Amino acid sequence: MADPADARARYARRLAVAAAAANPRIERAFATVPREAFLGPGPWQIVAEGRLVETPDADASHIYENVLVVLDPDKGINNGEPLLHAMWMARVAPQLGETVLHIGAGTGYYTALLSLLVQPGGLVVAFELDPGLAARATENLRPYGNVGLVHANALTSVVPPANVIYVNAAVAAPPQAWLQPLLPGGRLIFPWQPTRRLGITILITRRGQGFACDPLMGSRFIACSGLAEAGTAVEVTREQALRSRSLWLVADRRPDSSSTAIFDEVWFSSRRLPDAPPP
Repeated sequence: MADPADARARYARRLAVAAAAANPRIERAFATVPREAFLGPGPWQIVAEGRLVETPDADASHIYENVLVVLDPDKGINNGEPLLHAMWMARVAPQLGETVLHIGAGTGYYTALLSLLVQPGGLVVAFELDPGLAARATENLRPYGNVGLVHANALTSVVPPANVIYVNAAVAAPPQAWLQPLLPGGRLIFPWQPTRRLGITILITRRGQGFACDPLMGSRFIACSGLAEAGTAVEVTREQALRSRSLWLVADRRPDSSSTAIFDEVWFSSRRLPDAPPP
């Protein structure tokens, strides 16, 4: 078997380069956290190039590639694609000492990475709804002293103020309950799935006059509980989604002609905030 530490270091370097992650702490985090500790014993079922296969043995080098690893085949739950997460972490840029909410923690692998990115002084609060995954994550994250695991639905829970909210479950629209806790300059990154056919990663940043919106890349995640409850008025097209440049609470500002998508609590606009620089 290959040395897991060497395989992990090579994997971390490849991810950092492919994600254009200028922050060296991202590479160090991927090189430090043992992915196999969060997956259970091998062999593992992995998804590589769109195909589901089983690794030939329990050599950890098989999972130090850009592959999804199956956690619960019946529910369609995977440990997600590492490159996508490296790209998300580069864009949301957790800083030392910040508070991160991780919604949809799974078994805790990406939670552990986030915990290293905010140390020293930072805190990660992780939400996981599935009881089996929450139990596994609680055990897996014991070595990470700055992480708290909450077994609850983050759509209906009161969440604490945060600098970063990192969501690993698709929603039709971000609920008001996730936007209001964002501190000034706070970032919310999530898979926006306003229709069953459309999935786009969105970065929301709280600025002085509202919420800036930056569509980033395509993404597909398992739906967050409550996905179909946001009440979109019209079906959102990909072109409309990609033109979105700001997000507003309906309670604060009524939708206008710049709207690209309207929901019960929030609406997206093609109009850029005055203080929002070009992406």
